[in-house]
Amino acid sequence: MNILVVGGGGREHAFVWKLKQSPHVEKIFVASGNAGTAGIATNLPISKTGEILQWLQKNPVELVLIGPDNYLAEGIVDSIQKLGIPVFGPTKAAAEIEWSKSFAKQLMRDARIPTASFETFTDLEIARTYVRKQVYPLVIKASGLAFGKGVVIVETSIEAEKVLEEIMGNKIFGSAGSEVVIEEFLQGTEISIHAFCDGEDAVLFPSSQDHKRIFDGDKGPNTGGIGTIAPVPRVTAEQMQEIKNKIVLPTLAALKEKGREFKGLLYPGIMLTASGPKVIEFNARFGDPETQVYMRLLETDLVDILFACIKGTLQKQKIVWSNKFTCCVVLSSGGYPDSYQKGKVIKGLNHSFEKDIVIFHAGTTMKNGEVITNGGRVLGVSATGSNLSEALSKAYDAITYISFEGMQYRKDIGAKAVKRS
Repeated sequence: MNILVVGGGGREHAFVWKLKQSPHVEKIFVASGNAGTAGIATNLPISKTGEILQWLQKNPVELVLIGPDNYLAEGIVDSIQKLGIPVFGPTKAAAEIEWSKSFAKQLMRDARIPTASFETFTDLEIARTYVRKQVYPLVIKASGLAFGKGVVIVETSIEAEKVLEEIMGNKIFGSAGSEVVIEEFLQGTEISIHAFCDGEDAVLFPSSQDHKRIFDGDKGPNTGGIGTIAPVPRVTAEQMQEIKNKIVLPTLAALKEKGREFKGLLYPGIMLTASGPKVIEFNARFGDPETQVYMRLLETDLVDILFACIKGTLQKQKIVWSNKFTCCVVLSSGGYPDSYQKGKVIKGLNHSFEKDIVIFHAGTTMKNGEVITNGGRVLGVSATGSNLSEALSKAYDAITYISFEGMQYRKDIGAKAVKRS
């Protein structure tokens, strides 16, 4: 079969890498891809929803896999379904659980799904009045999509008012900040949960843990994700079952009750608190860089799983994961997540890395026969090992062979988890 993967980051390179292993697959197209996908698939010079739909009308495929959240918010799944093409991803209505944090929080409140207490605001002055009376720290979130960067933890009312002015007044996250969610700060261990969903049933992945802050020690501004480990040591089977029973399945039921059946990948960020797991926020698609570790662990044919979700037959689909540990360390451009330069030549990619190393491209492109930087997050260096320490050691050793001007990366990905294990 022929497959179209929509997106151009490390997540999409990981999809293509895994899909290439399926005996079902003949050709893979990527809209728009990167230098990594170019080596194993056919990149298409298109990225807008309208362009993708036009291409599909002329070049029918047997399956479409959507990566980034903005396409889901635009309703690309609905449009592809009208073309009669199987597509993996939730409809626009179901995906609102990600593209509107206020919708997600109200859904959780109504369905009694454990989450932080909160209030939502569309008026700046009313929000200012509210934060002057609260106990700190607090979390302020742009309600709309902000590429993983629209969340700010504030320690004082003065800081909170300043952040509200930036988000709602100065629109630093664009229209995503027209509405904000202000919620209590949750204490505990944060993990990422992914679940294949077919509308009613769900199968959880192993636990993973993303690292959002740009600098070591969880310092600096938030990013889209700068490194990931999986599974997370000391996250128990009992905790995972509780997350499924109290969060994932009730969420699917609540969405279905509203006429928003969710078929695709549900990704709740979870805080393991002293009183049990609570939802930080929902995503309606695979995480990045989480996908780069999950595709290293998944042993079942990805194509079979995607179709089981689409057809509503997930209960009949066996899904097997490797018993190894894996990690991904992101190499990013100097200045990211703020302004950064592109066009820097990447050296060392032709090194003969050991078999446990796979390098996924994110912000890369080809120019004059060389791979150059073309984004904030440039590469994801992934590694597997019999334990987490071994995987991390392999990844950091591989990084010593790679370089580009301004390259930055965290030196402590997984360090806290290793210490706790």
